[in-house]
Amino acid sequence: MNDWLHNLPTPWMGLLVFGFTYLITAAIHAVVALFAEGERARSFKAVSPGLLSPLGVIFGLFVAFTAAQVWADNEKARAEIDREASALRNVIILATAFPRESEVELREFVRRYISDAATQEWPMMAQGKANLKAIPGVMTQALQIAVGLSSSSEGQKIAQREIIAGLETALDARRQRIFVSESQVNLVKWSALLLQAICALLTTAIVHSDNRLASIIALGLFATGVAASMLLILAHDRPFTGEISIKPDPLLQVMPEIAS
Repeated sequence: MNDWLHNLPTPWMGLLVFGFTYLITAAIHAVVALFAEGERARSFKAVSPGLLSPLGVIFGLFVAFTAAQVWADNEKARAEIDREASALRNVIILATAFPRESEVELREFVRRYISDAATQEWPMMAQGKANLKAIPGVMTQALQIAVGLSSSSEGQKIAQREIIAGLETALDARRQRIFVSESQVNLVKWSALLLQAICALLTTAIVHSDNRLASIIALGLFATGVAASMLLILAHDRPFTGEISIKPDPLLQVMPEIAS
């Protein structure tokens, strides 16, 4: 799916998805009604209504499998952002165990890292262009500062180890969220969903070809279900893209001054 479609406001996205679905449904109804005459009408009536059940079940399974991927990606993205924010918060807290100068340096590097993530990486992830070619320079500097900290007590040694571990955890969480940002429902899955929906709609129109009103009602109900399923998947297809995408709020809460 194109970026412009994913970036549409949800009402407009819904209008487009429902409109497109109803348009295809109307075309199927018109074509079947046109051919449901004479010998073809008798052939259409020979199609068993029992065929609708397995077609609907197959479509439902396609939707469930696709939605499972989408929900898993969204949950993983949220979990990794929370893990990244938690690790950075621990770094800020543990930095207070060291002299003021070292604490301020670490806080500044964390602040710059979060600011870069929110203002630079998030738009790139929304476009699916974020990559792992380079480690953020500020995080590299923060690690160097943490490794070079002078620990004069056992408590400071423990704090130093935890700070280094926290920075490494934040980097790992960043890698994972960038991986997730590249995930989406591919064209093959969308094509299979659409093809299965068309098959079910066509069969519905054929089974009810002798009763126009019944055909319109049955097609309208099934088309509404198809459109709702497609919209739900499309709106969450890319975790970091669109109106209801995942925002960097957990990271910004670590350094509230950035958000303000």
